[in-house]
Amino acid sequence: MASGVKIPTVEVCLQHMADFGMLENIKAHSRVVARVAELLTASIAREGEPLNMELVIGAALLHDIAKTQCLESRCDHARVGSEICRDLGYAEIAAIVAEHVLLTGNGCGRITEKEIVYYADKRVNHDRIVSLHDRLDYILDRYGRNDEARHESIQRNFDKCLKMEKHIFANLVFSPDQVATLVMSRNDWRV
Repeated sequence: MASGVKIPTVEVCLQHMADFGMLENIKAHSRVVARVAELLTASIAREGEPLNMELVIGAALLHDIAKTQCLESRCDHARVGSEICRDLGYAEIAAIVAEHVLLTGNGCGRITEKEIVYYADKRVNHDRIVSLHDRLDYILDRYGRNDEARHESIQRNFDKCLKMEKHIFANLVFSPDQVATLVMSRNDWRV
């Protein structure tokens, strides 16, 4: 761990999830996102691109820390979650949580921990690993609110995610279609 960087352990993340009253289905979603993120991070690292595994797992587990409280108030759970993480002293995790819904940048440079968590989140619908197209259909139905501008914004975000998917998998030995099978076949996850 780099000097001055505070990253919670899995156990501490799970305690924060309980402390902030995360619903069980949101906890389950976050665990699966963490497993997808762990698979991708380990695979990318084997190809010579070092990533901080603890940062990825911590951010994946805490990315929806504010989702439960924002369900009723309709607050921006990415912004509120980022504030929670910053208040807990996790500045680097806060930066990832802030962008797990809408990622800035073009996703074409070195793959970062932020991009891994963003992409992993888009691949998990509830607690099931799905394709980006299946997730897009769900997001449009759930959050599009029959609003053309919202649909266009969601589509632009997913177009960026599709581009990122190609970038992430360009040097990996498995395809996006194999992620679910690989995650489900392992039983040695940290989470």
